[in-house]
Amino acid sequence: MQNKGEKTAPVLRFKGFSDDWEQRKLGDIVERVTRRNKELKTTLPLTISAQEGLIDQNDFFDRTIASRDVSNYYLVMNGDFAYNKSYSNGYPWGAVKRLERYDMGVLSTLYIVFKPTDVNSDFLAKYYDTNRWYQEVSKHAAEGARNHGLLNISASDFFETELIIPSDKVEQTKIASLIIRFDNLITLHQRKLDLLKCMKQGFLQQIFPEQGVKIPRLRFADFNEAWEQRKLFDNINKVIDFRGRTPKKIGLDWSAEGYLALSALNVKNGYIDTTVDAHFGNQELYDKWMEGNALQKGQVLFTTEAPMGNVAQVPDDEGYILSQRTISFDLKPEMMIDGFLAILLRSPNVYKELVSFSSGGTAKGVSQKSLMELSAIVPKNIEEQKATYLLISQINNLVTFHHHKVEFLSSLKKLFLQEIFI
Repeated sequence: MQNKGEKTAPVLRFKGFSDDWEQRKLGDIVERVTRRNKELKTTLPLTISAQEGLIDQNDFFDRTIASRDVSNYYLVMNGDFAYNKSYSNGYPWGAVKRLERYDMGVLSTLYIVFKPTDVNSDFLAKYYDTNRWYQEVSKHAAEGARNHGLLNISASDFFETELIIPSDKVEQTKIASLIIRFDNLITLHQRKLDLLKCMKQGFLQQIFPEQGVKIPRLRFADFNEAWEQRKLFDNINKVIDFRGRTPKKIGLDWSAEGYLALSALNVKNGYIDTTVDAHFGNQELYDKWMEGNALQKGQVLFTTEAPMGNVAQVPDDEGYILSQRTISFDLKPEMMIDGFLAILLRSPNVYKELVSFSSGGTAKGVSQKSLMELSAIVPKNIEEQKATYLLISQINNLVTFHHHKVEFLSSLKKLFLQEIFI
């Protein structure tokens, strides 16, 4: 925290506000809640999730919590805040969350519960979405703060923590409203994303026939010919497979730039992640490694292990090195198009068969020999393959759009949280 007397103002500010923010003890702007559930107004057991907030334990643990005497638990009302002192990934000092989903619930007395009295409730909720308060909690925690994942801080010490807030409640409200708008937009796009993923899965189940059936349940107009059973390799001229090859084995090394190497770590489902395990090779390494097997735009990439079964397509003709645990397919164009193969490999029945062929413990893998046994029911008509690919690719584009939107808005919200609070 800043010393008293210093100018206290955030980096980012709404127009019309210029007063210094003020340093306040938490205990001066909130009231501790210690009401007990003795009259059993509710038996809804709550827990505090850093990601989800104050939620029903039955939902959080995905099982029914055994009946217990909750008469001596804290009775938490909508709008109350609670502090969970348990460490979780990304939340080293626990989490402070407000009850928003239910009118009331019960919470163990191990938690610290409070309600705002002299601060805007939404502002306080968004403040605790930042990590600004970590330093204060750390400062007031007892020596040897961690004990079996719990922070050793008393309620009295917790309420001694200080925060810097606008003295003007209007500024508090404006800040809270801005972050809430971000939250609403993120929620909107996340819901659309989840809906599109469910829609895609539903289409895949309907478009591809059940095992042993040669007519799909959902079909495009003008196509009525029965599909046929084929071995995967009936559609393939060759498999491009350099598994086990490394730069050192061919007397060279990776470079700082050049041709991107595609490995099982950066080939995701539907896209290439260049931020993970990115390695590059110069022209000499590319020529010696790929041996004339240049990957063309649209060719299907398939990860054989760690993880097994990720499918993406080569995004362009810039040239790539086919690296660890990833293979590609050179198809017979009269038999199958690349886009359809990409969808086929992720269809429910084919993926289930791939899993049955896989071997290994935690890291499942599938060999090229096993892939030779893979068969599927596919349309003989290339135009029907194209129509199927076009439908799923349009859904994939929408999924990608909303995924990027969620990521962008989340990053923007994080930036605002860093700059708009002290």
